[in-house]
Amino acid sequence: MPKFLLAAAMMLFATIAAADETRPYTEGAVTHVSYVKVKPGMFNTYMKWLATDYKSLMEEYKKQGIILDYKVYNTNEAHNPSEPDLMLTVVYKNMAALDGLEERTDPLTAKVFGTRQKRDEAAISREAMRELLGDRFIRELILK
Repeated sequence: MPKFLLAAAMMLFATIAAADETRPYTEGAVTHVSYVKVKPGMFNTYMKWLATDYKSLMEEYKKQGIILDYKVYNTNEAHNPSEPDLMLTVVYKNMAALDGLEERTDPLTAKVFGTRQKRDEAAISREAMRELLGDRFIRELILK
């Protein structure tokens, strides 16, 4: 009986290995996408905030190796009030990079924005400029 179990286990391992070899892609980076609707008359004010405080924080994250990159996109095609004007993206190496993320980012966020109270006040002031419509994570699939 042990020879039979050994043979079955070897066949199962070979099948799993063959299945992995036939996958026509590899998993790449993970991008967090935030969809933002800028309030009327606030586009330049919000962009100024992105170009200063937000950019400083993202650059610090990059410098520390927490993120790979970040970008701001203007959709320029909002057809109704429920569609975004901007998409903010933050790129992580993989899903595992999200494990323990707050422990790594909180000290840097405090460095850029200050105390918890100042961070809360900044969040409130951003709400006067924009509405966050939602967000999602997407994973790049690299075709072989």
